[in-house]
Amino acid sequence: MPLPQLSMSALPPVSARPRWAQAAAAAALAAALHPLAALAQPVDGDGLRRCRALADPAGRLACYDALPLPGAAGVAPAAGVRAAPAAAAPTPSPQGGFGLDDRRSPSELQAIDTQFNGLFQGWSPNERIRLANGQVWQVVDGSSAGLYLQSPKVRVRRGALGAYFMEFENSNRSPRVRRVE
Repeated sequence: MPLPQLSMSALPPVSARPRWAQAAAAAALAAALHPLAALAQPVDGDGLRRCRALADPAGRLACYDALPLPGAAGVAPAAGVRAAPAAAAPTPSPQGGFGLDDRRSPSELQAIDTQFNGLFQGWSPNERIRLANGQVWQVVDGSSAGLYLQSPKVRVRRGALGAYFMEFENSNRSPRVRRVE
């Protein structure tokens, strides 16, 4: 039995829809556009012109930083006041931060190789797996597997859309995981 063909002409015109449906659609549209209202507030044009006229790049930047943002509460810092420079964070080893940060750059590692110490008997949903390098990963896909592997090599590889998969030596099963430590 063939399925009926639906088209946009099968929908009733807006004027024929119930009043409550029209009101609900208007409320949804207003709620979606509300965050954009802050962007539509006027900008301090005199302040922008004053900053643009400065020749010194550092002074110009400080001037722009001192301008209040549209819709922002609070008082802008006084002109000539500079924020203290942020302390440089220590750079972790490439493998140390693998899986903890969701931001991606082309130079990031795509996988790490380590191993599981001792007898690995598989995993169950939400189980935490501690690897030899000290990282702890949790199974998040609800899968389970019964394995009997002695100190298997493990590869954690980056998948699509921020996913990570744990692959075990001599096994074709790979649970989706997320790093917890």
